[in-house]
Amino acid sequence: MIPASDALARLREGNRHFVEGGIAANPRPSAAQQPFAIILGCSDARVPAELIFGQGFGDLFVIRVAGNIVAPSQVGSVEFAAERFETRLAVVLGHTQCGAIAATLDELRQPQGHESPNLRAIVDRIRPAIEPVLRTPAAKDPAALVQEATRANVRASVHHLRHGSALLERRIERDGLLIVGAEYRVEMGTVEFFDD
Repeated sequence: MIPASDALARLREGNRHFVEGGIAANPRPSAAQQPFAIILGCSDARVPAELIFGQGFGDLFVIRVAGNIVAPSQVGSVEFAAERFETRLAVVLGHTQCGAIAATLDELRQPQGHESPNLRAIVDRIRPAIEPVLRTPAAKDPAALVQEATRANVRASVHHLRHGSALLERRIERDGLLIVGAEYRVEMGTVEFFDD
């Protein structure tokens, strides 16, 4: 584990290199931005949307939260990008090996409670999406269970965005806003978009 002071020094040094142009593959961003897609993804450090989609500064409007859950602030962030930048694509991006999904499955199988009400709030947002998966044949296969739970959570977030905001519903109906789900496979680097 790296001590906090070393981590802070690493960030400072990395930013110094960035400003000097030492490792920046793309030019620094301008003040303007025109993101062509909104990505609601997981906070997991292995899922940086700009990198996995090969995009640069200002190309994506990225919202990251553990478990790619949809709470009021995430809905508001998607609404903001759809309104302010007229972005017409929103992607809910889940991923394999998601710790938030694993924590929720653990809690459903053997409830222990959480020390933090904030962590509990994440599990409580994921729980309704994956409880039904525990009643399917996938529940007998640990790998299949995690995969189906991950996808069920993505689909629930997509559904919430499509039907939980009057503003987004209007944008879908009038302006062609498309909200889709996808899964990033950490092991291979590939993204699979869901047809539904």
